[in-house]
Amino acid sequence: MATQAPVTIVHTDEEIQTDVLEELRWDAQVRSTDIGIAVKRGIVTLTGQVDTYAVKLAAQEAAHRIRGVKAVANDIVVHLPYSAERTDADLAAAVLNTLAWDVVIPTRELEVTVSQGWVTVKGTVDFGFQRLAAEHAIHRLAGVRGVTNSIEVKVAPVPATIRQDIERALVRNAETDAQTITVVVDGSKVTLKGAVHSFAERQSAERTAWSAPGVTSVNNQITIQRAS
Repeated sequence: MATQAPVTIVHTDEEIQTDVLEELRWDAQVRSTDIGIAVKRGIVTLTGQVDTYAVKLAAQEAAHRIRGVKAVANDIVVHLPYSAERTDADLAAAVLNTLAWDVVIPTRELEVTVSQGWVTVKGTVDFGFQRLAAEHAIHRLAGVRGVTNSIEVKVAPVPATIRQDIERALVRNAETDAQTITVVVDGSKVTLKGAVHSFAERQSAERTAWSAPGVTSVNNQITIQRAS
């Protein structure tokens, strides 16, 4: 019996715009009426004004969840209400306390700077997942306008099987199609190449690479393949 070829679904810019709007309406963290959406060749631009950095990121993540989206330009402005305003000193203290309560983050290795509500974190950690955890811990703090993550991962011995280990982890990951992803390793630096069908899959592959011991940087060159 002949196997029927899969049906290719074409996502037009208009359809993507509609889907992003519906996703924003569905997401309880976001007020869709505060956000403007424009789509050109699969690239979504978000505009508008929200009252927390967490909401700005939630809108960005919602757009990335939509099939056909190749990239998102997040031009949403965070305008804090008076009740959420904090001095930079108060916000710096809140960031330090939040990081200290997270057991996976080595706070003694980190340096926090706050300028007009924008938080910059520098220092070194042992693993890539700790770098990501530090950034995520700050996102939801009241008064944050943005985050710059300048944390570096310490150089450590890299297993000789690192490429195979990452490839096997990608195969185990239900969110990624490992057959479309190529892993290139140069010392402690990992480059991911290939094409996937969604931003979520692209990010999942990057998180998998960061989880490998000894990895100090991940260059994610995976592209999002838009159906045509």
